Amino acid sequence: MTNQVLWASIFACFVAQVLKVLVVLAKEKKMNFRYLVTSGGMPSSHSSLVVCLAASTGFVDGWNSSPFAIAVVLAMVVMYDAAGVRQAAGKQARVLNKIMDDWARQQSLSISEERLKELLGHTPRQVVMGALLGAFVAGAFFA
Repeated sequence: MTNQVLWASIFACFVAQVLKVLVVLAKEKKMNFRYLVTSGGMPSSHSSLVVCLAASTGFVDGWNSSPFAIAVVLAMVVMYDAAGVRQAAGKQARVLNKIMDDWARQQSLSISEERLKELLGHTPRQVVMGALLGAFVAGAFFA
């Protein structure tokens, strides 16, 4: 329980999730605590977590160490996935939900199926802001 790299990374993720609630509050003028536990939104908590992990590893083990290199590669994969694959999956879910809604309306049906989750991934801006937050938290913990 004394692994500061782990705790810094978890803290960065937590701060990002809290910031999501505050961003939604500022935009929609209502508190929505659901954003504490959901994916997607501003800033990316995934990016914050992995960038903090990489930067913290750099501070602790050295910028030329193998653990730092592994953490950077992991961060790149996670951020690419957040802004690429998961963002595309969210767009597909939005389209499929609309198709199902239109079809149900045309057929005068009530669909009991759960809607697909649309907020899955991140825009590049959300990923960058999460990454900056992660780097800031690592710097606050170790610099």
